[in-house]
Amino acid sequence: MTLKTFNIEESVYRKFSDMCKGNGLSMSKQVEFFMRSVIEEEPELKKEYIEKLKKIRKEPTIKIGSIENFRKRYGLN
Repeated sequence: MTLKTFNIEESVYRKFSDMCKGNGLSMSKQVEFFMRSVIEEEPELKKEYIEKLKKIRKEPTIKIGSIENFRKRYGLN
């Protein structure tokens, strides 16, 4: 298994994280299940999904700097 980094909107991340914690689920496993379902059940991406991805790619990312900066910003000390 490998560690991957994704850019996810903070509010979406927090809501998904809370939902997973509330239901005793592993967030990374839920993401893996989603990815697997996309490649195994619907191998061709829908046009709307591709257009949404194009829009998201144009959005600015948040530069967090070092891991210490990340911990300070998100209160993970």
